[in-house]
Amino acid sequence: MLDGTTAETLARIQFAFTVSFHIIFPAFSIGLASYLAVLNALWLRTRNDTYLALFDYWKKIFAVAFGMGVVSGIVMAYQFGTNWSVFSDKAGPIIGPLMAYEVLSAFFLEAGFLGIMLFGRKRVGDRLHMFATAMVAFGTLVSATWILSANSWMQTPAGYSIAANGQFIPEDWWQIVFNPSFPYRLVHMVLAAFLTTAFVVGAVGALHLLRDRADKDARRMFSMAMWMALIVTPLQIFMGDAHGLNTLAHQPVKVMAMEGHYDSHPDGAPLILFGIPNPEEKRIDYAIEVPKLSSLILKHDPNAPMEGLDTVPDADEPPLTIVFFSFRVMVGLGFAMLAVGLWSGAARLRGRLYESPWLHRACLVMGPSGFVAVLAGWITTEVGRQPFTVYGLLRTSESLAPVEAPAVATSLIAFVVVYFFVFGAGTAYILAMMNKRPATLRLGLRNAPVRAAGMLAPREIEPLTPKTQN
Repeated sequence: MLDGTTAETLARIQFAFTVSFHIIFPAFSIGLASYLAVLNALWLRTRNDTYLALFDYWKKIFAVAFGMGVVSGIVMAYQFGTNWSVFSDKAGPIIGPLMAYEVLSAFFLEAGFLGIMLFGRKRVGDRLHMFATAMVAFGTLVSATWILSANSWMQTPAGYSIAANGQFIPEDWWQIVFNPSFPYRLVHMVLAAFLTTAFVVGAVGALHLLRDRADKDARRMFSMAMWMALIVTPLQIFMGDAHGLNTLAHQPVKVMAMEGHYDSHPDGAPLILFGIPNPEEKRIDYAIEVPKLSSLILKHDPNAPMEGLDTVPDADEPPLTIVFFSFRVMVGLGFAMLAVGLWSGAARLRGRLYESPWLHRACLVMGPSGFVAVLAGWITTEVGRQPFTVYGLLRTSESLAPVEAPAVATSLIAFVVVYFFVFGAGTAYILAMMNKRPATLRLGLRNAPVRAAGMLAPREIEPLTPKTQN
């Protein structure tokens, strides 16, 4: 199946596969950590047992998702030294410190307070437990900050010089960290994580409401999730538009691929809602478009000229078909989220938020939508940057380690098998926990970790009897 595929293509597939598995867990844990902090704070303020029950329910799910995110992230990072060692050598002076800051300032913060959050309430008291929960939430946000900074620098490099050996040398760390696309991408990703969590929580609440409309725990989690959908989705759409304008300024070729503009439009570009890209003929077949709307959105002038891929050398064009469809999946799901949020708002105003089975069914279907939208957004970002790893400066073909295709193919197959087995089992376990009501005792889990020395059942030991004295 992989015969004839180059090492570069296989290495890109392998990295795309592992990062796709990895990103869904941070996208969930970032939002869920903040949700747990809110639930804990509300319980401390109101002493309403519903908030405590929801906190105990979701913290177990968070623990499993967090663990899978850590494991998948470590595996992904090893590929920088195996398949992409040339990239690591040339960009290492900048990317290396940013990744190290993420580990030192964020991951250690999360890991250090995670045990207190999960098991320490009765041991450290409510105030310190609340502080630990807030630190876990803050740590996930700091982690996202450093990772997005490193990736954004690859998209819009700044604050560097290039040495004689081709290495990128840091000159201004403020410009490196706060590069031109970083603020937009950070806010866009954090809001995406919040929406991902909101729709998962909403789906779980909807599931239990369909089973029992009087379930107070399900009512509370569903209500909170729908508030997030109603408030955050419009903010995300606004930030997505701002991010698009920033991308147009710094990565115009990516926007050409997103919009499907093979040709330049000197008198205003249409917005192509849908169509079938035809790379051979360099056109969009069966295009459904709105005249001049792309120029109006991107340049706020319907007659503003827009350049197309006909102005770009073929060797510098990204794979338009992938970018074109992934962008539309992301945007389409964003507007579907907005529709659900508005639907829930209307139901709330009519006093029927908990008595609307069709709304609950829609939320159940939309449960995975955040994960799909995040994946589509990252595909748009990363594939749209091609054929460069450092945009405009370092080509992907020049970043590859001297590896042979059979070696990369073997590791790719191993990754696919292991990932689907391990993370498939973990995902099934999370879904099984979500299928249980929050009131379920320990969600069917043990009361304590399995003891390493307790693999076998303890044998009965006869009590000692005192020796009789002669």
